[in-house]
Amino acid sequence: QVQLVESGGVLVQTGGSLRLSCAASSLIYAMGWFRQAPGKEREFVAAINLSGSATYYADSVKGRFAISRRNANNTLYLQMNSLKPEDTGVYYCAAVQRLSMATRPGDYDYWGQGIQVTVSS
Repeated sequence: QVQLVESGGVLVQTGGSLRLSCAASSLIYAMGWFRQAPGKEREFVAAINLSGSATYYADSVKGRFAISRRNANNTLYLQMNSLKPEDTGVYYCAAVQRLSMATRPGDYDYWGQGIQVTVSS
């Protein structure tokens, strides 16, 4: 069992930056970030493999967001720059029991409780 706890979400203005963190009880799997806006389905944001050598992004965040991990302290990060109102939502970190990346919510085995990010216009 893996416990995941997100932190770092706040209210920020358009164009601002935020860094989300996800503290894991263990970090032995590939990881990902998802988000869910009110009335919408949970959507993929970014993924990273176990070693951190490979990353993958949704088109909507490519070039603005960066996923990274520090396995030494069991922490996953999401650096978010040039934020837009459409980035608003609850952000979740997730872990999948394999070494390679995954992009579908159904592929993931463990989820954090989520954290609110609000970007005001």
